[in-house]
Amino acid sequence: MSRASYTLKASCTDTVGIVAAVTGFIAARGGLITEMSHFVDDEAQKSFIRTVFEDDAADATGLEQMRASFKNEVAKKFGMLFGFYPAETKMRSLIAVSKQSHCLNALLHRWADGHLPIDVTGVVSNHDDQRSLVEWYKLPFHHYAIEKGKKPQQEARILALFEETQSELLVLARYMQILTPHACEVLAGRCINIHHSFLPGFKGARPYHQAYERGVKLTGATAHYVNLDLDEGPIIEQDVERVDHSMKPEELERLGQDVESGVLNRAVRWHAEHRVFENGKRTVVLKH
Repeated sequence: MSRASYTLKASCTDTVGIVAAVTGFIAARGGLITEMSHFVDDEAQKSFIRTVFEDDAADATGLEQMRASFKNEVAKKFGMLFGFYPAETKMRSLIAVSKQSHCLNALLHRWADGHLPIDVTGVVSNHDDQRSLVEWYKLPFHHYAIEKGKKPQQEARILALFEETQSELLVLARYMQILTPHACEVLAGRCINIHHSFLPGFKGARPYHQAYERGVKLTGATAHYVNLDLDEGPIIEQDVERVDHSMKPEELERLGQDVESGVLNRAVRWHAEHRVFENGKRTVVLKH
């Protein structure tokens, strides 16, 4: 049986012997560790561990047997939440967009070049503007317009599409609609949003014009998990760029869109590589 690569992602209350137990389990199976990261949150007294290793469990049956053995031999002892993920299996991801294309195009470009470990199951939008772009990438485009008074029904169609396509992640690539509490609950830990860094200061329309009028010196973006707190879910990634008085609102917006695209791509990649752990209102991202 050929060897395959797996990622083990686990977290539990911090105590003595966690790393030894994980590495000992892999070693006892004859596994070869190729990457390992471990972090302890002293305040929360929680331990987070991510391990990539090669193993002989190269089929579904072998993987289930490995999961069961780990649960009985390690996870139960430490009260550990864990998952095993085959490295060759890409995360099935549905992308939602409205009218702006910069984040969508950046995602699809990196996906097409093989730089994002995801399988794009399709793109859904409340507008028809991005159809030609999506179809150029030979992907399904779903136009679910929002009729007056029927936003819940439109959102229900998106959730149904998410399930029908067996998607594991919903990426809001500048999808300019607020998800209902029901959708936030259904998609908890499985939905990533991106927005400019001016929130909550400059809300609503023309935020870059508002920022220009206030003479801001920084522009940036935040990618976070979606939850019931609007634009305040656990942050995965952020970045900023310095700006100055010479830049007009249009230049601020162009620069901001570049930052948004990069931040969202990194957040999606880290999530798909099982590097992100939710830790209360924060995240732990084991990048290395």
